[in-house]
Amino acid sequence: MSLAKICNREVVIVENKASIQEAAALMRQYHVGCLVVTEQRGERNFPIGILTDRDIVIELIAKAVDLAAVTVGDVSSGDLKLAGENDDVIDTLKQMRYHGIRRMPVVDEQGALVGLITLDDLLELLAEQLKDLAGLISKEQHSEKQAHP
Repeated sequence: MSLAKICNREVVIVENKASIQEAAALMRQYHVGCLVVTEQRGERNFPIGILTDRDIVIELIAKAVDLAAVTVGDVSSGDLKLAGENDDVIDTLKQMRYHGIRRMPVVDEQGALVGLITLDDLLELLAEQLKDLAGLISKEQHSEKQAHP
């Protein structure tokens, strides 16, 4: 299955030059724990980083950094790992595990942002598949009892 089928296409984005206060307000408004930092080229947004609520807490608040003195670009992760919308879900999960990341922006063939895949999304998908497998076992047992009482 490709990421295009399961990625979240409603991604909250923020510009590099935005303030930390603006970023935190977006996280609160949309009830998300991360923002994809983008650069606009024409009508499209291209991911250049990710800012998480954890970044704000660990890198700024815990170190008593003056929030007015830094921008999103100063804090966001620049070592960005991207997934293609046609990438396989299992291959992407392996890449996330290898890099130790919980979120990956999903891009089209030109590198423009089309979605976001998260560990939560993948866990939900796997839970649904496990439920289907458990249902199959239950159905099989029920059918066998009816066929051979």
